[in-house]
Amino acid sequence: MGTIKTAIGLMSGTSMDGIDIAMLRTDGDSFVERGPSGYFPYDATLRAKWQQALVTAKKINERRERPDDLAEAEAALTLCHAAVVQSFLKQNGLVPSDVDVIGFHGQTVLHRPDDALTVQIGDGPLLACETGIDVVYDMRANDMVHGGQGAPLIPAYHAALSANLPEAFETPAVFVNIGGISNLTFIGNGGALVAFDGGPGNMLIDQWMEAHTGQTFDKGGQVAAKGSVNAALSERYMASPFFSANQRRSLDRGDFLPPQNGEISLEDGARTLSHVTAAAILKSATYLPDHAKTYIVCGGGRLNPVIMAEFATLAAEKGAKVVSAEAAGFDGGAMEAEAWAYLAVRSLRGLPLTYPGTTGVKEPVSGGVLAKA
Repeated sequence: MGTIKTAIGLMSGTSMDGIDIAMLRTDGDSFVERGPSGYFPYDATLRAKWQQALVTAKKINERRERPDDLAEAEAALTLCHAAVVQSFLKQNGLVPSDVDVIGFHGQTVLHRPDDALTVQIGDGPLLACETGIDVVYDMRANDMVHGGQGAPLIPAYHAALSANLPEAFETPAVFVNIGGISNLTFIGNGGALVAFDGGPGNMLIDQWMEAHTGQTFDKGGQVAAKGSVNAALSERYMASPFFSANQRRSLDRGDFLPPQNGEISLEDGARTLSHVTAAAILKSATYLPDHAKTYIVCGGGRLNPVIMAEFATLAAEKGAKVVSAEAAGFDGGAMEAEAWAYLAVRSLRGLPLTYPGTTGVKEPVSGGVLAKA
């Protein structure tokens, strides 16, 4: 066991709805002691700024470029994260010296794995200066340098958590994170680790809801529950080359797009996209090395009962059960932020963040850049 450190993880995902923050005590290996967590939503002005950043980022050809207003957006995002850390520390009666390191994901604004290009805006040195805590950031880039897809990174943390799965859960087990993009982590009975992106996750539903109602997501699946699955639309999504390609690849926000205006009703659109979220995961699961017996769901999608019901029905047809992360003794809302705290400590120790079975990287590699406070 290495030195145990106290780490904070910060995650702003594809949905761009807010910042998840979580604290861990960990050695970056087998020891994990989960601490407090929180969620801080973005207001409409900030969401609009991040959405504009997605447009601006399309001009990037080299990952360090910050064209037009992107440098200003990066500074604003970083200061927003700094304020969240300061608020979190205050809420939990902590001071900066109580924390050894922050794992800072930043905000993905461009992800083109086929071009070995990924960009997460977020100024690590500025965050370290503002918080007074060392920061590990830019954790995806080194994977791409060595031939990987740059995602997913959370499987290393899933592997650590799997050691604490209740005996009642049948294995092989698969952790499924349903964020803006869904991803799967397969943990075999012999400890084999295989992971890849599974499909569009919540991003299609979120974009559909925001475009038609102004709401950023379908709270409680209330809109989807009033609709029906449009088979033709569902089949169109499931016919995407993403699901039939020989190589599993990581997804960008623009790889799947919501239906066109007037193509389908609000309710049927939400229901169909909820079904697609679940069906995509199961279709991608056919590329796993063995049939899963248990799917453990984390991320925002686990709070949508329509998605969970669709997933459970489809999984049951294949002899598998679907449970929430909470039912397995974990925190499904904080898991990604926890992972970034864990990965920061692994980075400090030079331990691998990614593996051939998770991102397609040529060999296990570490990653991240350290910014000293």
